[in-house]
Amino acid sequence: MGREIKELDDETIQELFGAEAAEDENLDRLKQYYFKSEIYKNITSDLPLRIVVGHKGIGKSALITIAIHEDLEKGRVPVLIKPNDISALALDSTDFLKIINEWKVGLNEIIARKALQSLGVNDPPNITSLLKRYGGKLVNLVLDTVRPMLEKGLNLSASEDLLFKNLFSSQSINVYLDDLDRGWQGKREDITRISALLNAVRDINNENKNIRFKIALRSDVYFLVRTSDESTDKTEGAVVWYSWTNHEILALLVKRVETFFGRIANEATLIAKRQQQLARHLDPIMEHRFKGRGKWADVPMHQVLMSLIRKRPRDLVKLCTLAAKSAQKRKSTHIKTEDFQGIFEEYSQGRVQDTINEYRSELPAIERLIMGMKPAKKERQTAAGYVYSTDALIKKLAAISEQGKFTFQDKEIRSERDLAHFLYKINFLTARKELQGGEILRKYFEENRYLSGKFVDFGFMWEIHPAYRWALQPDDLNSIFDSLALTSDDS
Repeated sequence: MGREIKELDDETIQELFGAEAAEDENLDRLKQYYFKSEIYKNITSDLPLRIVVGHKGIGKSALITIAIHEDLEKGRVPVLIKPNDISALALDSTDFLKIINEWKVGLNEIIARKALQSLGVNDPPNITSLLKRYGGKLVNLVLDTVRPMLEKGLNLSASEDLLFKNLFSSQSINVYLDDLDRGWQGKREDITRISALLNAVRDINNENKNIRFKIALRSDVYFLVRTSDESTDKTEGAVVWYSWTNHEILALLVKRVETFFGRIANEATLIAKRQQQLARHLDPIMEHRFKGRGKWADVPMHQVLMSLIRKRPRDLVKLCTLAAKSAQKRKSTHIKTEDFQGIFEEYSQGRVQDTINEYRSELPAIERLIMGMKPAKKERQTAAGYVYSTDALIKKLAAISEQGKFTFQDKEIRSERDLAHFLYKINFLTARKELQGGEILRKYFEENRYLSGKFVDFGFMWEIHPAYRWALQPDDLNSIFDSLALTSDDS
């Protein structure tokens, strides 16, 4: 139920823009504003295996939360497997086939136990011995266990009755694995463990045609596994790259605002609108034009927002939340240019720290690399706002490396091109091309999916993403407004 904004207190701000993490969100509110893209339909399709690959903050956990809720509404049996459920599995062996078998046995037991518990069998029988008797046929085990309960004539609610009926008619179970990269360090044993898991899932699929797995993996985790283990080519067809366009993220923000005020917001209708039309829906909560300076003078506010996010919904939540809290301090219910200007540095520092935390396990000296990319005064005067040709970028990285060599976790860095590829992969760098009319085209690593592990020069310049600029240049913030071109509409 929407409401009028009487005060931008913390509760109102979260209800308006959403929580940063899906697990912290009120389910009813998440259901109201959740934006179902075509990718959602792809991932939730009735296929044996879907591997959802995307950066942190892209919305993988939110997708799984909504998918599980919809399963329950439709009478399907969902099983959610979290890191704590599998923390003791496949840890010690160096025999790859043995690790696969440990995964297979362990997952079968967890799925059977959790499925039975969701059907009211709170004290399941000896799962291990039953699975051996059923030859790993999970669904058959579950059906035979709950059938006697139904024959006794249980007093079931309407939702429980639907759950049992659908289970016996479809004989299928949806299994969700989320946060598998928790504790990921990019070591050889980490890669082997995830590779073995994917192989075990394929084996379970082959033995249980109606067990459908939905697995969420960070893009850097999948990249290392895919480029290190040739057996993963068998699962490549099941991969769904989870990404957003800026247009979709703006429509997502509009849906959150519209549902906050109690209005119906249809995804297809919103997507069909141009960004200038979508932006009008934001007028009740924020200034329509950014009253800045330089290239940011009197530009549409939505262009500023879209330029500063890394095509991750969580970035937009953070940016708008920080600005709303600035407006809160002014005792205002309307976010203005000064609120955004006042939090750009904090927002930028947060994105740098997020990136360091996320990728330190892969490159221990990542902080030195990122902070080393700060342009010197001479570079700021001659470079077009943190933009490099391939040759200039390699030269910059070579100068940073002279202060100390970089080493990936368990992998030697052979040249500065390895570092350039890493910076592009983590979205610190974007590929940039200036189009006719002065519009800027920016390309992200996952949009090109270069899984060769090589840094490829395909005719673009290389640009440090705007989200990091204020953290790298705290001593000269105003020059950013003079040099940084904003992202064009509908990108």
